[in-house]
Amino acid sequence: MTTVSEPVGQLSGRARAMLRAVAAGRAELSGGREPDLYVDGLPCCDQMVTHDLVHAGLLRARAVVGLGERADAELTEAGKAALS
Repeated sequence: MTTVSEPVGQLSGRARAMLRAVAAGRAELSGGREPDLYVDGLPCCDQMVTHDLVHAGLLRARAVVGLGERADAELTEAGKAALS
């Protein structure tokens, strides 16, 4: 599992796949302190990795949304670096 304390170079294959989906424009994040990731409209099964990626500053929502709402997800500069 990816945690905030792990170096970016140690991301799991699942975490990298999630970041690639975000980079491809296929992902949304729900509103709230612990957002959920949706890929192609379906909820991602690994909520903990989603939370870790958001808290590590690798991805974020493009817009501020409330609870029960979704916004397109985007990679931060750190998230782009993690994939390169």
